[in-house]
Amino acid sequence: MITTNTTLKPCNAQNPAWLKMVEYAAKAPSGHNTQPWIFVLKPDAIEIHPDFGQALPVVDGSNRELYISLGCAAENLQLTAAEAGYRSVCSIKRDALKGDAYIRVNLEKGETTKSVLFDQIDKRQTNRSIYKEHDLSEDTLEQLKNVEIDSGVALHFFSRESEDFKILRGYVALGNEMQMEDEAFKNELIAWIRFNKWQKNSLNNGLTYEVMGTPALPSFLGKPIVKSQLTPKKQNKADMEKIDSSSQLVLFTVKDNNPEQWVRLGMTLQRFLLEATRLGIANAYLNQPCEVSELTLKMQEDLQIKDEYPVLLLRLGIADPLPYSPRKAVEEVVYIMEE
Repeated sequence: MITTNTTLKPCNAQNPAWLKMVEYAAKAPSGHNTQPWIFVLKPDAIEIHPDFGQALPVVDGSNRELYISLGCAAENLQLTAAEAGYRSVCSIKRDALKGDAYIRVNLEKGETTKSVLFDQIDKRQTNRSIYKEHDLSEDTLEQLKNVEIDSGVALHFFSRESEDFKILRGYVALGNEMQMEDEAFKNELIAWIRFNKWQKNSLNNGLTYEVMGTPALPSFLGKPIVKSQLTPKKQNKADMEKIDSSSQLVLFTVKDNNPEQWVRLGMTLQRFLLEATRLGIANAYLNQPCEVSELTLKMQEDLQIKDEYPVLLLRLGIADPLPYSPRKAVEEVVYIMEE
C-alpha cells in the first residue's frame, strides 16, 4: 500500500505483458477525463491507487466518481490479464495509515482466456452527440440486462415512453440549474477543457475540443466563450435535445454509498459499457442529479428505490462515433514501490 513512508519511482518494467495491462486499464473512463489513477507494480500484483491530485473537489467532493473510474480500470486490467494468460483475483484494500481505499489485482500465470469484451476496450468511448432517435430492440436490451452485476449494485432501465424517463429528464434539468449557477463548478469544468491541439497533445487528459464538438481556439478565447454558454437555459436546451434523441436511460445504484461499493459499481459499469460497445450502442453520462445530494434523495422517493442510492445516470442510443479522448503515456502512471 502507499503510505507516507512509501517511495514510488518511475518504472522501466521488464514485463511487457504487465505494462499492456496498465495501458488497457488506463483506457477506462473518468470524470472530465482526469485519469485519476496510479498503478503500482509488485512481484505478484498490480495495485490501482487513487491519484487525488487529479480529483474534482467541486463536482465530486466525496471522490465517488473517482473510485468508480478505478473500478472501471480494474475491470479492463483483469480482461487484459486473461488475454495475456494470467489468472487474476481482485480485492479492495484500505491504506493502514490514511484509510484510503485502493484496488489490488493479484496475478498468477495460467491459461489464456478470451473474452469478447476485451476487443471492445480500444473502441469504447463516451459519445456526447445527439443520437439518431432509434429505439433499441428488445433483444439488444436483454443482452445489456444480462451483463454481470457486482454485489450491491443495481441497474434500472427506462424507455423514453415511460413516466420515469420524464421524471429523470426533469431531474437533469434541475441539476443543470443548480450546477450552472455555481461559479466553482463552472471554473472547475473549464479548467479541464483542452481548447486546442497544443493543449490536447501536451497534457493528454481532459475534455478536448474534439469530443466537446467545438472548434479549436486559443484558450484565452475559448474560456470566455465556453463560460458564456454555461447557463442553466443554454445547458438545458442542449441536454434536453440529447435526452430526447436517446432510446433509454439507465440508472446505476448502490446499496451502500462507500468506496468499496463505488469500485464494484465501476467494474459493473465497465462491463456494461464494453457490452454496449460490442452491440453498437452509444452512451453518455447525465450525472447532474446524482451529483447534487438533495436531488438524489428526491429521486429515491420518486423512483421508489429508497433502499438504493442513485450514483450514475447513462443515456443510450445510436450515433456515429466521435474522436477519442487522449490518454497519458503508460510511463506517466505506472510505478514500482520502494519501502
